[in-house]
Amino acid sequence: MQLFKLNRTIDFMGMRKLAVALSAILILVAIASMVVRGMDLGIDFTGGTLIEVGYQQSADLGKVREALVAAGFQDATAQHFGTTREVLVNLAPRADMSNTELSDQAFSALKQAMGGEAELRRVEFVGPQVGDELTEDGGLAMLYALIGILIYVAVRFEYRFAAGSIIALVHDVLITIGIFSLFQIEFDLPVLAAVLAVIGYSLNDTIVVYDRIRENFRKMRKGTPAEIINASLNQTFSRTIMTSVTTLLVLCALFVLGGEIIHGFALALIIGVVVGTYSSIYVASTAVLALGISKADMMPVKKEGAEVDSRP
Repeated sequence: MQLFKLNRTIDFMGMRKLAVALSAILILVAIASMVVRGMDLGIDFTGGTLIEVGYQQSADLGKVREALVAAGFQDATAQHFGTTREVLVNLAPRADMSNTELSDQAFSALKQAMGGEAELRRVEFVGPQVGDELTEDGGLAMLYALIGILIYVAVRFEYRFAAGSIIALVHDVLITIGIFSLFQIEFDLPVLAAVLAVIGYSLNDTIVVYDRIRENFRKMRKGTPAEIINASLNQTFSRTIMTSVTTLLVLCALFVLGGEIIHGFALALIIGVVVGTYSSIYVASTAVLALGISKADMMPVKKEGAEVDSRP
């Protein structure tokens, strides 16, 4: 109970200018990174060949890369996968060689890199056309999700809330993708799925806050819009933090124990939950306030003739 009382004294809206400045800086850095550095797109989007090889001893990535370059694969990337005895190699497609020939030649080079002993775990081929289609479809999926959310929130609440929710969601997506670009973390289909999941998570949190704001605008007779929004944020703060913390506990366990293959997926969700929690408190609410929400906008519309119909 004491924690709840303490939460009610937080002046969220008093710090909105600082929060807006922080969000603006993060978004500018994210956009600049995507323009300058680009995204480290995985094989799902770029096309090519993925080879997973297992060795009996710890693999030296330096020797592995040297062997691949000597075999003519200058653009190949190699990294440990799970343990130091497992190596994951990405090869760009080549017009002068079929996928089978490409994988066979690369595997021969990988065996020679560590003394001729290696086990081929898996080989995956993705054509450039498929990669382009996935890139386009992934972008359209996010666009359709945002349009659907805009319509849903506008119908359920009011157009200012719809605009605020979209601003918050674009904020979350840009920062999440920007971090992957800034640190050149591989962006593949599981990460795209995580970004779409972040949109759903952030929207759910925002809807809870918006619902309380609408309720308080109708219930509280005194107070400016900023004071009413601030009171609403304080009332939902405990729920927001508890939801985020429990979700992060699961995601951190997934990141640490889930294996290399879902590291990107778990990392994108961790970033998205943190940024989404922040945006539901500051970005979404600040956007609604900046758009000029007032008590008159929240009052239920009286139907014409309702007073006459209610008479005995």
